[in-house]
Amino acid sequence: MNKFEQLGLNEALLNAVADMGFETPSEVQEKAIPVLLAQDTDMVALAQTGTGKTAAFGFPMIQKIDVHSKRTQGLILSPTRELCLQITQELKQYSKYEHQLRVAAIYGGASITAQASEIKRGAQIIVATPGRMKDMISRGMVDITNIDYCVLDEADEMLNMGFYEDITDILSNTPKEKSTWLFSATMPKEVSRIAKKFMADPVEITVGTKNSGSQNVQHEYYLVSGRDRYSALKRLADANPDIFSVVFCRTKRDTQKIAEKLIEDGYNAGALHGDLSQNQRDMVMKAFRTNQIQMLVATDVAARGIDVDDVTHVINYQLPDEIETYTHRSGRTGRAGKSGISMVIITKSELRKIKGIERIIQQEFDAKKIPNAEEICEIQLYHLASKIKDTEVNAEVEGYLPAVMDVLEGLDREDLIKRMVSVEFSRFANYYNKTQDLNQPSASSEASSGEGSTRYFINVGSKDGYDWKTLKDFLREQTGLDRDDIYRVDVKESFSFFNSDAAHTEAILQLFSEFKMDGRFINVEISSNAGGGGRGGSRGGNRGGGFKGGRKRSFGDSDKRSKGAFSGKRRSFDGKKSKGHSTSAKKSHRKGPKPKW
Repeated sequence: MNKFEQLGLNEALLNAVADMGFETPSEVQEKAIPVLLAQDTDMVALAQTGTGKTAAFGFPMIQKIDVHSKRTQGLILSPTRELCLQITQELKQYSKYEHQLRVAAIYGGASITAQASEIKRGAQIIVATPGRMKDMISRGMVDITNIDYCVLDEADEMLNMGFYEDITDILSNTPKEKSTWLFSATMPKEVSRIAKKFMADPVEITVGTKNSGSQNVQHEYYLVSGRDRYSALKRLADANPDIFSVVFCRTKRDTQKIAEKLIEDGYNAGALHGDLSQNQRDMVMKAFRTNQIQMLVATDVAARGIDVDDVTHVINYQLPDEIETYTHRSGRTGRAGKSGISMVIITKSELRKIKGIERIIQQEFDAKKIPNAEEICEIQLYHLASKIKDTEVNAEVEGYLPAVMDVLEGLDREDLIKRMVSVEFSRFANYYNKTQDLNQPSASSEASSGEGSTRYFINVGSKDGYDWKTLKDFLREQTGLDRDDIYRVDVKESFSFFNSDAAHTEAILQLFSEFKMDGRFINVEISSNAGGGGRGGSRGGNRGGGFKGGRKRSFGDSDKRSKGAFSGKRRSFDGKKSKGHSTSAKKSHRKGPKPKW
C-alpha cells in the first residue's frame, strides 16, 4: 500500500501524488492529513519552512471540497504574492484529476477586476494575500461568509509584516462554524492571540520542537568590523565555487546596493525586494531557479515566495530586527531532507544576539573565521584541478592540437601543469596576498581559531554524495571519534576539509594511509592552513540589467571573445569593462578579484 494511501487520500489525489513523484509523506503531512480528513476541527501546526506544509493542508482541503458547488468553500491567506502564486500552483497540481475544482489567486500588483471575474466564475478555493483580500471584501467583490475552511499559512510572518488588523477583519467576515487551520514556523504572542480569538479547542501538532530550527542546517557566525562586512561576504563566496544562496539584508536599499556591487564585481547575483515590478520579480526568480543567479540578495518580505529546495547557503549579511525572523531565513536551506548552512556576518555589538537566536532555534552556532588568502587560494587551486580533470574533451579541438603542441614543445608534464594553473591562479593569489585579515577577536572566536587543531584535506565531496552532515558521520564511523572531535567540515564539489584536535592527527593519517572504498583510494592529507572559513560561490557570466545571468563559468573563461590578442572589449580583473589592454583610464586599485572559474 502507498504510504500516502495510508493517510486516507482518495484515488484522484493519489494519482496526482504519483505523477509528482512523491513517495513518502513528510512528518507534518503524516501528523496533519489524517486528523484533518477524519474530523472537522481547528488545528495549529508548528513546522519549519520547507517541510511540506502546503500538501499538509492542501490535500485535506481538496478532498473535502464539494466540486459540484461553485460556492467559495476554502480560503488560504499567505504573506506575499510569490507565496500566494506558489500555493495556487501546487494546489492545481494536487487537484489535476479533480477537473471541476477551481483555485483562484488574489494578490496585489494584478488587475483586481480580472481576479473578481475569476472568483465569479466559480472558485471553490481562494488563495490570497491579506491586503488584497481585505480590499476585495470592502468592495463586495468576494463573499467568504459561507466558507467551510480557512488556512493561515506562515502566520507568524504575516503578523511580523503588520497584517494583524487585516487578518482579524478578514476572519470577522467568515462563519464561526468553519474549520481554521493555522500553520506557522514559530509561535509568538501575536499568533497565540489569533488562535485564542478565532479558534475553538484546536488540535496542536509540532514537527520538531516549538520555534526550533531545522536539524539539517549548520549555523555559523563570522565576527568582522562593520566596514568589512561586504569584503567578508565576497570572501565567503570565494571560499567555495559551489554556492547557491540567498543573502539577506534588512532594507530594500541595502538589498539593491549589495546586489549591484556583487554584479559589478563579477558575481552571479540578483536583487529581490518590494520595489521591483511583478515582471522584474518574475525574471529574477526564474533566473534563480535555473541557477543563472547563484547569490540572490533579498529582503525578508520578498524572500517569503522563494521555494527552491537546492539552496546550499543562507547568508545573513545583516541580522533581522526580530530574532524570530532568523528561523524563516535559515529555513530557506536544508529543505526536502537536504542539509544546508546558515552564515551570519556580525559585528561585536551584535554578538549578544547570537545567544538569543540559539535559545530560539535550540542549536548552537559555530564561531568561524573569514577565510584568509592562503585558504581561499588552496580551495580555488583544488577546484581548478578538479575542473580540468572532469572536463569532457571537445572533439573540435583536435584540428588545433598540432599547432598547440608545437608551441608547448619542450615542456614536461609537471612544468605544463604548473604554467597552466598559474595563468589564472597567480592573479587571484596576488590580489588576496595584499589583503588584510578581516576577523575581529573575541573570546569565542579565539577559542576556535584553530590553535591545537589540525586541518585536513580529503578527496571526496558533494559529487560523491556527501554534505557536511553525512561526511562528518562517515569520518566519525571510520575513526571512532566522538561527534565533537570532528568539526569545521566544509564540503566542496570534489573535495572537502575537516578539522580535529592535533592529538588525533597521527591516528587519522595512519587510518587513511591505504584506505579504499568501492575500489577507490580515499586520501586524507594535512591541509596547508588550519583555517575553516565558510563555503563559497561561483561567479561570472555577462553583466546584465536587473540580475547577473549566464552559465556557470570555469577557471579561465573569458567574458567576451576577442578577435586578436587584445582586440575587442574584455572585462578587467575587478569586473569593470575596458577596451583592449589599455589601463590608462583605470586606476590600479581593484574592488575585488575577478578570476574566471
